Amino acid sequence: MPGVDPAAVAEALPLRDIHLPPAPGLWPPAPGWWLLIALLVLLILGLCLLARRARRLRYRRQALRQLAELETDMQLPSAALLSALSALLRRAMLCAFDREECAALTGEAWLRFLDRDLRDAPFSSGSGRALGQGPYQPECDFDRAALLVLCRRRLKKLPAAPRHRRRS
Repeated sequence: MPGVDPAAVAEALPLRDIHLPPAPGLWPPAPGWWLLIALLVLLILGLCLLARRARRLRYRRQALRQLAELETDMQLPSAALLSALSALLRRAMLCAFDREECAALTGEAWLRFLDRDLRDAPFSSGSGRALGQGPYQPECDFDRAALLVLCRRRLKKLPAAPRHRRRS
């Protein structure tokens, strides 16, 4: 077809140019993005819960740090050590439990309260008995290492601080 005009043939045929599909929109995202968003939300939630737990257990870490300082001070007299341990345990218990529960306890009642969550009642009937009357005596004979281990055990068993404390 040597004498055919290509422009006339193109106009006569019902052909159209190639149409590309529209570009994908930004919404809704692909399933992979939904999965990534869900994982990020879970990660942030987990980090918030961990930070909250760490904040609620801060008092326990501080008490264990103070106990470690008392353990390393070998020059501390027995009466001073008993007094410091008693005060440390009292402060830790006041952080962990309601003030009405433990603030006014003394003697055997205090030792029974310290035995809470511990098997074999080590404060009431074991080496922890020294904390009952020892801090109030000028000199007291007790097993220093056993008492320090017992106090560490007691502090490690403390629960997380309550979320809402009533101030009195």
